[in-house]
Amino acid sequence: MTTRGILVCLVLSAVGFVETAWSQTLTVEETLLVEWKSVYGQVETRNRVPARTRIGGTVTELDVSEGDQVEAGQRIAMVVDDKLDFQLGSLDARLTALNAQLETAEADLARGEQLIERGVITAQRFDQLQTAVDVIQGEIRSLGSERLVIEQQIAEGAVLSPEAGVVLSVPISRGSVVKPGEVAAVVAGGGVFLRLSVPERHASDLLEGAEIEIGTVQTETSTRKTGRLAKLYPQIEGGRLQADVEVAGLDPRFVGRRMPVRLPVGERSAILVPERALDRVGGLDFLTIEAEDGDKRRRTVVPGGTVIRDGETWREILTGLDVGDRVVLENE
Repeated sequence: MTTRGILVCLVLSAVGFVETAWSQTLTVEETLLVEWKSVYGQVETRNRVPARTRIGGTVTELDVSEGDQVEAGQRIAMVVDDKLDFQLGSLDARLTALNAQLETAEADLARGEQLIERGVITAQRFDQLQTAVDVIQGEIRSLGSERLVIEQQIAEGAVLSPEAGVVLSVPISRGSVVKPGEVAAVVAGGGVFLRLSVPERHASDLLEGAEIEIGTVQTETSTRKTGRLAKLYPQIEGGRLQADVEVAGLDPRFVGRRMPVRLPVGERSAILVPERALDRVGGLDFLTIEAEDGDKRRRTVVPGGTVIRDGETWREILTGLDVGDRVVLENE
C-alpha cells in the first residue's frame, strides 16, 4: 500500500471513531425525585432514668462520675443517716433487757409448773406466769421486726443504678446532705437513636418506617448512611413534631450531639441527564440534541442540582430540554 493509501485509511478510521464516540443517545423522560428536608437530629438514649436516694442523710461515698458505664443494680453512692445507728443501738439495748426478763419469766413459769402439780399455787397464778412469758416473747418479736426495718433502711442507703448504661450527670458530691427521692445520678441506657424536631407543615408527609438519609447532600465519593424513622410522636409542641430515627452503628459516647439529617417530605417530576452530557463554554451550559433527521444541534440549557443514581452523577435540567428529546452522550 502506498503512503497516500495509508493516510486515507487513517482518516477514515478517525471519522469512524468520531461517529462511534457520539453514537449513544438518551431519550429524555420525566423522573420522580424525592424532596428532602434538611434538619438536625440530636443523639438521644432510649431511656434516661434518674437514680434516686431512698433515705435521707449524708453522702459518704460516691462511686461514679459523668461518662462512667454502669450495670443494672450497681452501687452509685452511699447515703448514711447516723440516727438509724442510734435507733439500732436503742433497740439492741431493749432486746437485751427483754431477753433477761424472758429468762426470769421462764424460770418462774418452770417453778410454777412444779408448784401447781403439788397444789401449792392456783391455776390462775400459773396462767399469769404463762401470760407474762407470752407478753415478753411478743415484745421481743416486735422489736426484732423493728430492727429488721431499720437494717433495711440502712441497706437502702446504697443508691443503685436502675439499669445498665452511661452516667450522664451526677448532681451530688461526697458530703452532700440529701433527702429521700433526690436524684443522685442520671443513667442513660436502652440504646441510642436520633431525636428530630421537624416543622409541623411536614408532619403529614412523614411515615413511620421511611428511610432517612444521615448527613448532607450525597456526592460521588460520599458513603450513603441511612436510618429508619421508628416513631412519630403525636403531640406537636411549639410548631414542631418530634420523631425518632434508628441508625445502625450510631456513636453512643456523646449524648446530645447534633447530626444533619435529610427527611423525605414529598415527590416531584424532573428531567435528568448524565453530568457528562453537559458541555460548559463561556459560562453557558450546552447539550447536544439529535433531531429526527439525524442532525446534531447544540442547545443552551439551565442545569439545576445534582443527583446520584447507580453511582453516576446526573444533573436536573430546569429549562431548555423537553420530554422526548434525544440527548447525545459521549462514550467513555
